[in-house]
Amino acid sequence: MPAREAAGGEELTGDLAGPDEPGGLVVFVHGSGSSRHSPRNVAVARRLNGMGLTTLLLDLLTPPERLQDERDGRIRFDVELLTARVLGVLDRLAEREDLRNRALGLFGASTGAAAALGAAVRRPREVRAVVSRGGRPDLATERLAGLRAPTLFVVGERDAEVLRLNENVARELTVEHEVHRVPNATHLFEEAGALEQVAEAAGAWFSRYLLPTTTA
Repeated sequence: MPAREAAGGEELTGDLAGPDEPGGLVVFVHGSGSSRHSPRNVAVARRLNGMGLTTLLLDLLTPPERLQDERDGRIRFDVELLTARVLGVLDRLAEREDLRNRALGLFGASTGAAAALGAAVRRPREVRAVVSRGGRPDLATERLAGLRAPTLFVVGERDAEVLRLNENVARELTVEHEVHRVPNATHLFEEAGALEQVAEAAGAWFSRYLLPTTTA
């Protein structure tokens, strides 16, 4: 279902989907000119829905900002702005009775991964887990040594520069983390089966930290 969230005084549009029963909630944080209609993130979100997780795919930029970004490409690299928008969305989610008690995860893509990590550092009691897909965690404006949310970095094996950047950041973390290399994949995971591997890895990570465990 569509949802509108205010963040920093701006009205942002998002698509909320998932099972009716309470469970974990994953907020998608897009970057680099993407939107909530990104076929890659939509595919991952559907897989998470199938695993019992609710997802919120957001446009962190307003329509005028997206037009401006299409012209000069600068706003997508304004990580501080994107981080502030994510924090604003988290504030609004905390006001919703149907969502505020759900275990919260953030799924960041490209420059959105830096914003997701920055928000997780600032809200350690709220954000339970983070997944970065082909992300640029090196652009985070926060000191990631203070990160407390278990973090998974998913990177294409053939995306050499981004893989190097992710591995450098991962070495600085003290929290539980993992760098998951998708074999033979490049930056956009366009190779056969690559995106499915992203979805499976993300789903396993979020299920581990966001869904309640059951005992026999």
